[in-house]
Amino acid sequence: MNIILAFLNLFLIFFIYSTLGWILESLYVSIRYKKVANRGFLIGPYCPIYGCGSILIILYLNQYKNNAITIFLLGLLLCSILEYITSYLMEKIFKARWWDYSDKLFNLNGRVCGENAILFGLGSVFIIYILNPIINKFLSLFPPISLHILSIIFLIIFITDTISSFEIIKKLKRNIKDIDININKDSTEELKIIVARTINNKIERRKAQISIFQKRIIKAFPYLDLNNFINGNKKKKLTKNS
Repeated sequence: MNIILAFLNLFLIFFIYSTLGWILESLYVSIRYKKVANRGFLIGPYCPIYGCGSILIILYLNQYKNNAITIFLLGLLLCSILEYITSYLMEKIFKARWWDYSDKLFNLNGRVCGENAILFGLGSVFIIYILNPIINKFLSLFPPISLHILSIIFLIIFITDTISSFEIIKKLKRNIKDIDININKDSTEELKIIVARTINNKIERRKAQISIFQKRIIKAFPYLDLNNFINGNKKKKLTKNS
């Protein structure tokens, strides 16, 4: 029972940071591109990578609370590794690159970059010294049983959302696989324009097939290489057959 309660408490923290990460990233992209952005792979307003990163920081860096430089460096390293692994796994699963930092300084295979790494380090310091104590103090105001019930509700929502999002991605690949799109991997803004134009002009008669959630996935990841995304499984089968 103690293990279950510990897991629920940890998941609640994970969910809070995932939501805060979604707000931060959506706000940043909205300001940068001067239009409202809805970031993230899942349907709901949360980005799990921020929750995972925050949990890693809290669990492993609290012991270095007396040394901000150590927290900065280890946070930089931990979160960069997490971002690299996440990018790699998503590319392997969906046969597509969901973000690409190839145009940024000190990038590693376009999956991580120096700019983000520094922000990860600063964010780690901010979480350990400021944000996490505030969140813990806020949560302490509620009875434990109410927090456990809330955690269970959020867990059910999160699992349902994850399963649904995977299904949406699979349907999205089927619905747009026959559309003629010629896009280079790194042309971010061109991709957004071409995808929007394609959806508006060529898929008008198939609106029932392309849901609002599928369109959101495309717009949320401007670096998404649709050619690889659509044809990835087909290429994989050809490779196996040869």
